[in-house]
Amino acid sequence: MLFKLKFKSEGDYISFKENSSLIKFFVDSDQLKNQLDNFFESLGLKISELQKNNFLDKKNDVLTYYNNEGEPSIIFLKKVKLDKEFNCDFFRNYFAGLIPSLVNKKLKELHIVTPILEPFKNYFDSIDYLIQTILEGIALGNYTFDKYKSDKKNPEDLLVSIHFTDSAIVKRIIESSEKIMSAVYFARDLVNEPSAVLTPLEFARRTKLELQKYGLSVKIFDEKELKKRKMNAILTVGKGSKNKPCMIVIHYKPEIKTRRKIVLVGKGVTYDSGGLSIKPTGSMIDMKADMSGGALVVGVIKAAAQLKMPVELIGIIPAVENMPGGNSYKPGDVIISASGKSIEVKDTDAEGRIILADALYYASQQKPDEIIDFATLTGACAVALGEIAAGLFTSYDELAERLLKAGFKTYERLWRMPFWNDYKSMIKSEIADVANLGPRWGGAITAGKFLEHFVDEKIPWAHIDIAGPAIKHRANNYTHKYDTAFGVRLMIEYLRSL
Repeated sequence: MLFKLKFKSEGDYISFKENSSLIKFFVDSDQLKNQLDNFFESLGLKISELQKNNFLDKKNDVLTYYNNEGEPSIIFLKKVKLDKEFNCDFFRNYFAGLIPSLVNKKLKELHIVTPILEPFKNYFDSIDYLIQTILEGIALGNYTFDKYKSDKKNPEDLLVSIHFTDSAIVKRIIESSEKIMSAVYFARDLVNEPSAVLTPLEFARRTKLELQKYGLSVKIFDEKELKKRKMNAILTVGKGSKNKPCMIVIHYKPEIKTRRKIVLVGKGVTYDSGGLSIKPTGSMIDMKADMSGGALVVGVIKAAAQLKMPVELIGIIPAVENMPGGNSYKPGDVIISASGKSIEVKDTDAEGRIILADALYYASQQKPDEIIDFATLTGACAVALGEIAAGLFTSYDELAERLLKAGFKTYERLWRMPFWNDYKSMIKSEIADVANLGPRWGGAITAGKFLEHFVDEKIPWAHIDIAGPAIKHRANNYTHKYDTAFGVRLMIEYLRSL
């Protein structure tokens, strides 16, 4: 963390203390000049004509005012242009960029004047959610993963005062947002941990240690248990590594009676070398994050438990290392999965779908109302959608619409891909029930069609390929330094919508 953050709900009145700052937004309009003059007059400060004209210039949208006469010591002004570039991620992205810039400025307190909803009602469904995006942006901008740096400094205290007429609303949003972002932080810590440390069993251990704090049941199916359950798909992928595979099963059952039971399945490949179909070095560098789907599931259930959400959740994470070795599985092998269906291995670097075969079969046995899986499954999906969105694959329209809506609201966006049965013929095998790889084209879709073989067709199911947005990228201010744990906020919003 850059700072030890403390959030405080305040009303309209602002009282400045030593080393404090003020952040205010102005909507670009014909009234901007008068609003700017009135703002500085209300603070008893003068702004130079040069600074004023620079801020009013159409090319500029930021003004940083250093006050040499008292408090606040710094004023950050941001001009908001409600044009085609504006979106619901604006405040989140702005604060995620601002927070790192405050390091070494010796600030002790930030005062944030909450914008009124009216100009932004086409982008936010409530003032509550607008404020939530501000808090999320601050937390996301404050995140670091620096545990292995020798010169890291202890974070300084920073009080963040949110000014809004109804302080009770803000208190409630602060409480819920802190729980959500605590889960995001935990998931990101898992994803960013080097694979030499975060082995499959260590992933399971940390998950159990954290989630038991909230009274959750966490079972770890070790190698012996996997053999007992004939989960040969997971065992086969993991047998090339000295670090043994396992499957993590998490159960959150709220105290109140629930009307919905959902299984979340997450790919947990703690490192993917490609196995005997080994990747080039450049493609291996980010493969500690190949367990992002699993981390996402842990984060969602942690947040749901903290928020006491009224939905029963089961999390299933097959955790393995995919490594080359004398005992590794090979192209040409046939695996008999837990479902009894056989898999022809055409490429050992298509391992995620193999381990998910056993996990999805186990998920179906839990008889849920729906199953949603998350996986950094294919480079093909990242090629199709870039790092901006995750691919959504499902035959269930209602499920798709709910997921898409939650993604567009949280800006962890999904895009629905074709999922027609025409693609199923591309993964036929002459010697097994299904092959783990199809032709070059449509690779993300055929991967999803492979998974479909192992899901009970009576259960609504969606597969979400997060290969693009789960890995660090430069699309915005909170994703460019560290792997992202994409999907935690999305799924909390999805569960809320139910």
